Amino acid sequence: MKIKKILVPSILIWLSKTVILWLTCGWLFSWVYEIPPNIWIEPEIMMNTSNMIYSNLFSFIGTVIFTMVFIRIYNGIPGKGIKKGINYGILVWLVGAFSAMITMPFYMTIASTVIIYWIIQAFVINVIGGYILGALIKK
Repeated sequence: MKIKKILVPSILIWLSKTVILWLTCGWLFSWVYEIPPNIWIEPEIMMNTSNMIYSNLFSFIGTVIFTMVFIRIYNGIPGKGIKKGINYGILVWLVGAFSAMITMPFYMTIASTVIIYWIIQAFVINVIGGYILGALIKK
């Protein structure tokens, strides 16, 4: 695999994901994090330099993995072009975010509204990521 073929879409996906998370979690839907029980660390701690560096680093690594898996299983994903990418995003969401998050209220003290919000947010982020992959990667 050529590094450019992995890095270019990964950077675009990571940037779009970062903007979406900043707009939704940091502004538009920040109210969901005020619903009891409040399990979050203080914003000052959450936003300190080392947390921001590691959070963004791990997010980027996850995005690179998302891209590499798409390239690896490309021929097995239904559809062509952008549709192939969107199908991939939905599949990753189904087996990853949805199946992991849907059970959270059964073993965590967390507001159900937050879980629903995260599931919807993960769907949007995965579909957009898949769209970008489908638009940029062709075999």
